[in-house]
Amino acid sequence: MVRFLLNLLWLVFGSGIVLAIGYGIAALICFALVVTIPFGVASLRLAYYSLWPFGRTLVPKPGVGVASGLANVLWLIVAGWWLALSHIVAGVGLCLTVVGIPFGIANFKLVPAALWPLGREVVEVDDLRRPGLSPV
Repeated sequence: MVRFLLNLLWLVFGSGIVLAIGYGIAALICFALVVTIPFGVASLRLAYYSLWPFGRTLVPKPGVGVASGLANVLWLIVAGWWLALSHIVAGVGLCLTVVGIPFGIANFKLVPAALWPLGREVVEVDDLRRPGLSPV
């Protein structure tokens, strides 16, 4: 129940909708430029994660290869660093108030996703009890 309440407050007040729309627009642009479709998929994953972050985490996808790592390096250079920086700035700003601390922490959770999104998947925290899954 607490996760649901935090996610609902995040969605309305903690910029969840704004982040999801921004990542969604970036995904549409990446899909339009056919070569960048993998980045569009990663952007949709970030939109999904940023829309409802409490109770979810990132885990490595099994079986990803070297191409995913190389694409992550390209993502880091082109978009990842400024996305991560924006989450850090927003997280610090939110942590300055007592009410904003959970939302600041949610922004800090989005930093690794913004830096290195390919080769990961978003799972429920309760699903981590399954064999083979560990948080990143």
